[in-house]
Amino acid sequence: MPRVSIVMGSDSDMPVMSKAAQMLDKFGIEYEMRIISAHREPDIFFDYAKTAKDRGVKVIIAGAGKAAHLPGMCAALFEGPVIGIPMKTSDLGGVDSLYSIVQMPSGIPVATVAINGGANAGILAAKILSTNDDDLAAKLNSYSEEMKAGVVAKDDKLQKNGYEAFL
Repeated sequence: MPRVSIVMGSDSDMPVMSKAAQMLDKFGIEYEMRIISAHREPDIFFDYAKTAKDRGVKVIIAGAGKAAHLPGMCAALFEGPVIGIPMKTSDLGGVDSLYSIVQMPSGIPVATVAINGGANAGILAAKILSTNDDDLAAKLNSYSEEMKAGVVAKDDKLQKNGYEAFL
C-alpha cells in the first residue's frame, strides 16, 4: 500500500517529480505516481484526491506549474499533509507557480519546497512519516550523517590541495 502519492499535471514535470520518487526509493517508502490534470480531467482528479486515504496514502507530493492549482486542490480534498513543488516555467521562471502554491488561504495549508525541489519534497515526506516510524527516522539520520561526511571530505580536499582541486 503506498504511503506517499506523487501527482503531477503533465509528463513534462517528470524530471523534477522523479527526484522525489528517488528519495522515497532511497528510504524504502512505498509510493504511487500519477499524471492527473485538475483542469483537464477534474472528475478523475476529485476521485484521486478523495480516495487517497482509502489507498493508504499518508502524504501527497503535488507538482505544478503556472497557475499551480494541483497542490492546493489536493490540500482542499485530502485530509493529510500535502507538499507542493512549484515547477520552473518558461514565462516567469517558476515564481508564478511558487506564489500560487504558497499563497493558500488560511485553513488549507500546503508545505512548499523550492522551485523544482523534487528531492526536498521526497525528504520532507520521509520526515513527516518518520514521526511515527523509528526505522525510517534512523534511515534519515544516516542520510544526514552521509551528507555531513561528504562536506567534511570536500573541506579536507580543499585544505590539502587548495581551491585548484575543484576547478
